[in-house]
Amino acid sequence: MFNKLKIGIRWKITLGYIVIILCLLASVLILNNQIISIQKERNYIFKNNSHIHAVTNSIEKYILDMDSSQRGFVITGEPSYLETYYEAGEKWRSDFKELYQLFENKPPQQQKLNEIKATIEHWITTSGEPSIELKKENKEEALGELYKVDVGRKDMETVRAQFESLRSEVIASMQAKVNDLDKRNSIVTLTLLGILVFISVVAIIIANGISRSIVKTLTQVTQTIQEIATSKSRQKGRIHVRTNDEINDLAAATNELLNILERREWLQLNIAEIVTKYQGISAITKLAETFLSEIAQKTKSSLGAFYVRETTDNNIQFVKKAAFADVRDDVGIESFKLGQGLIGQCALEKKILIYNDIPEDFRLIGTSLGEVPPKSIFIVPIKFENDVIAVVELATMTGFNEQQQQLVKQVIETFGLTINSVLGRMEIVRLLNESRAMTEELQMQSEELTMINEQLEERTKEAELKTRELEQAKRKLEESAEQLLLNSNYKSEFLANMSHELRTPLNSILILSEMLAENSQSNLSDEEAEFAKVIHSSGEDLLALINDILDLSKVEAGKLDISFDEMNMSEVPVQIEQTFAPVATKKNLQFHISKEKNVTDVFFTDEKRFKQILKNLLSNAFKFTEQGSVNLEIKQLGQEQLTNNMQDLSADWLEITVTDTGIGIPKDKHQLIFESFQQADGATVRKYGGTGLGLSICNELARLLGGWISLQSDEGQGSTFTLTIPSLPNGIEEQNYLELAIHEVGATN
Repeated sequence: MFNKLKIGIRWKITLGYIVIILCLLASVLILNNQIISIQKERNYIFKNNSHIHAVTNSIEKYILDMDSSQRGFVITGEPSYLETYYEAGEKWRSDFKELYQLFENKPPQQQKLNEIKATIEHWITTSGEPSIELKKENKEEALGELYKVDVGRKDMETVRAQFESLRSEVIASMQAKVNDLDKRNSIVTLTLLGILVFISVVAIIIANGISRSIVKTLTQVTQTIQEIATSKSRQKGRIHVRTNDEINDLAAATNELLNILERREWLQLNIAEIVTKYQGISAITKLAETFLSEIAQKTKSSLGAFYVRETTDNNIQFVKKAAFADVRDDVGIESFKLGQGLIGQCALEKKILIYNDIPEDFRLIGTSLGEVPPKSIFIVPIKFENDVIAVVELATMTGFNEQQQQLVKQVIETFGLTINSVLGRMEIVRLLNESRAMTEELQMQSEELTMINEQLEERTKEAELKTRELEQAKRKLEESAEQLLLNSNYKSEFLANMSHELRTPLNSILILSEMLAENSQSNLSDEEAEFAKVIHSSGEDLLALINDILDLSKVEAGKLDISFDEMNMSEVPVQIEQTFAPVATKKNLQFHISKEKNVTDVFFTDEKRFKQILKNLLSNAFKFTEQGSVNLEIKQLGQEQLTNNMQDLSADWLEITVTDTGIGIPKDKHQLIFESFQQADGATVRKYGGTGLGLSICNELARLLGGWISLQSDEGQGSTFTLTIPSLPNGIEEQNYLELAIHEVGATN
């Protein structure tokens, strides 16, 4: 495990420094801990000693305060002195307890404290308290006798002496501890010096070991390189290093460089030998045999085939020109096309293919002892100017290593140029032979071409004459078309003017006939009133005809105004039902109106013309339906139903379908009924009446609104008229009408 662990030179040096630094850190931490411990003990000693002195001084002060307060009360009799006396008495006992705790685990000092306390208590009981009590009782004589003895003075002197003794003992104890700390400090200093000496020795040993390891390995590598440089053998030695560091990497890189140089030298030598073999060959078959033999020997191949590209009538195929170890003259197929089999796929993709998993039924390799299956197949395309002009296929019983593959790849890089040169020379020879034969034929054909050329010149003159005649006919047709357009405009203007002229007397006839039909004064007979109704009804039919003619003339003359504005689609079903429900009831027909939920409420179009189209389609449906139903369906087209041109025009399109169960329309009449003054047949006109203008006007109005009308119908099976119309907030431009016309043609077909 440790042998596999890679430790570089830098890491070795760094590791040595790390060991030294860790030793220093350890020694510093240990010494620092000792120094801190000594310092803490010294501070504790001084702090404790200072505190003991302060407490003893405080107790001594409180005793003196009690003595002075007691004497002041005895002399003056003032009660204020007693307050100080009693307060000092409480405080010295509190400080005494604290001082006693400070001397914990020190029995001699505690013994001295007990003696001091006994002395103070003796003073209080023999001098302090008795004198105060005597003063309170005004026993002056007894008080005088007490002070003559003056036992309290002796106690006070004893207390002072005892405190001084205690302090001296504390100071002596502190000095002993300080001396002990000084000794420990000296030991720490000596220890520090010893550690520094030890670390220095360790550092020298580590540095020496690392340097010896590096120098020894470098010396070994240098000697090996010198041996390799002086060796004249083609097979060079290799550097072997036991250490796992940068020098080992250097040795591995050097060994790899030697391997690369040996492989490169092997490749260059074999390439030179192969190129030398096929130089000067001018026949493609001989070139293929020589190349295949050499490359098979160098790669230790057991089978091989060489194919050259041939083109006949734009038909490309690869034909076998040579084979290696062809004991039965059937190594490889005779020819193949691009993409045919693995070799054909290799030629098609222009990639080298290597296959190691060979099926059991593959072509066996023949030897004198029998036949064995190959282990690997190597298919190589030979390219010239990025076109495959030949393919080599090799098979071996062992397998192709990387060096053999590199040999083949490098050889074919320039071999394509050689093949092309040989093929070019062979083609030149062939063309020279053919050109000699063709020269005589060309001389004979030259005379024939001269005669043909004269005939072509005559035909060219005739064609030019016919072209001029066609241009004259075209100009005449254009003039006729302009005249027809002018006549059509005149007709439309005439119809528009005549319609206006006929409306004035016709309106008078309608008003008067309506008044006569009402017979409000009852001065007409029933027959005369019926005649008036017939006149009024015929007048209304005539007025509708005039309106249709006027609309048709306006459309043809291009003077019909279209106003695109908002229209509320939610109101359309109600309005249509109000208009046509009575008609359905009168004819005993079912009338259904359906509007899908996704239909937009606000739609932009010409509302007047939109409703005119709907009413006309529904009027026709009711007119030509004797029984059954009439259905109106309003839905919005989805985006997937719109073509690109429809989406360019508008994102919202409606599809309004009017379906009836009426007489139907024959297939051959579908286009006819949308022309002016046309109906399905004469019988329809005689039975149902009408002018044949309604659908023509609706078709033109739908076109002006940007949509179209389509028809699905069979004779006797009813009809379905579909109005497809876009929402156009900004109207429609002229150039869009042509695209819509194309959609209309597609929809109607």
